[in-house]
Amino acid sequence: MLGSFFSVAGYTLLSRVTGFLRDVMLGAVLGAGMLADAFYVAFRLPNHFRAIFGEGAFNAAYVPSYSRVLETEGAQEAKHFASQIATLLLGSQVVLLALAWAFMPQLVALLAPGFDAEPEKFGAAVALTRITFPYLLFITLVTLHSGTLNAQRHFAAAAFAPVLLNVAMVAALALAFAFPSAAFAAAWGVTISGALQLLLMIEAARRAKVLAGFARPRWSADVKQFFKAMGPAVIGSAGVQIALFADTIIASLLPTGGVSAIYYADRLYQLPIGVIGIAAGTVLLPEMSRRIAAGDAGGAFHAQNRTMAITIALCAPFAVAFLMIPETIMRGVFLRGQFTQEAAQASASVLAAYGFGLMAVVLIRAAVASFQSRGDTRTPMMVSLAAVALNVVLKLFLYEPYGAAGLAFATTMGAWLNFAALTWLALRAGFMQPDRMLGRVGMAAAVATFILALVAAFWIEPARVIAAYIGAFQNEIELLMLGLAGAAAYGLALYAGLRFLGVPLKRAAKGSNP
Repeated sequence: MLGSFFSVAGYTLLSRVTGFLRDVMLGAVLGAGMLADAFYVAFRLPNHFRAIFGEGAFNAAYVPSYSRVLETEGAQEAKHFASQIATLLLGSQVVLLALAWAFMPQLVALLAPGFDAEPEKFGAAVALTRITFPYLLFITLVTLHSGTLNAQRHFAAAAFAPVLLNVAMVAALALAFAFPSAAFAAAWGVTISGALQLLLMIEAARRAKVLAGFARPRWSADVKQFFKAMGPAVIGSAGVQIALFADTIIASLLPTGGVSAIYYADRLYQLPIGVIGIAAGTVLLPEMSRRIAAGDAGGAFHAQNRTMAITIALCAPFAVAFLMIPETIMRGVFLRGQFTQEAAQASASVLAAYGFGLMAVVLIRAAVASFQSRGDTRTPMMVSLAAVALNVVLKLFLYEPYGAAGLAFATTMGAWLNFAALTWLALRAGFMQPDRMLGRVGMAAAVATFILALVAAFWIEPARVIAAYIGAFQNEIELLMLGLAGAAAYGLALYAGLRFLGVPLKRAAKGSNP
């Protein structure tokens, strides 16, 4: 399982690196002005719906259902089950796309009401969202094929697919002269990437001999079980997305640049979430589902503890960096072209607020797997809705005095409530059993994090002075110096702590029991 984790993490890292290049290019070309705000709303809207009907809810219901059919009824029945679900999924997405195209002005007015006061921004958002919305149809079908491949332990293609989004957008931006503006070029890049990702997943599924076709759906026991799990999962995923919709809605009420500040901070925030948190959840859910279906609860707990230990150890330094040097990060990454010092400062405050909740966000997927691997999607749904309620209430109180950073902090508080409640319920139900190894890794990571914080506090001024003395690429050099020093300090401290606490690194890496 750990080999699959690092395979997914590696491809996800490639996706995040190419995404970083894409966002640097977007920042330099679009900056944080009117067209940037319009594009980022157009980019976020189909992704919100994708997270509701695609990755989050669909995977939560489909992967355990497909794994159960595969384990109990064989490969042929599993393929037939996948074909029935593919038919239903395509039909629903065609209807949703048609409705979205027909009522796009109303949709944008509902989800970005602050744009109404600026007709040019509103018109741009409507036109751009009409271009980007077909991405939802493509990427939902990508999710189905990804779930099938993941359940069969083929992770590489699904992990690589998001790279195509970044490549397509960079290519489109390079050809921006052929479009009305760079924002339109980027929007077309989004939709074209969806088609490319779908073609990749179809070919990967065909090679693995698990390609789902289309079949007339039957109200069989397996399909009933899928929808029984899908309903609460949709509500749960919708709950999380309501919080993100609230970000978009309320951010549209902020002065121009508020939406962009959230976007740029979120792109850096999503780096550890994507590389670590999503990789962990992608591998852990099918692994736990298979083991529990086979009656191996101990093996499921072992997989969960190892995944959480790796997640904590890898994510802690990102949280420290976001909290202690957010402006240095934003200047070093984005300060060029149309991206100004003021934009860097605004985005830095959002990044710091996100940093408080980073650890909770990356661990939620592992906690949710405690329930979803057992076919229980109702409990995560109820917890998610409670967290969303807190999130939205806090947003309404915080956005006026604190702006975009207040929205991010509300998201952080909701994430901690979500994770804490899931963990408590899982422990009480016996669905989660932390072991000594997880505790030892947590202790080692805590000590290493403290040392990293000291290095960041004492090294930031000398790094700034040295970078200013060098002159050229001052912001980039300052960030590089801090990053290298921090990585070395954290890595050495973590290694020493693990050795001191008796964590058998080689044995753990092989997946042996403690």
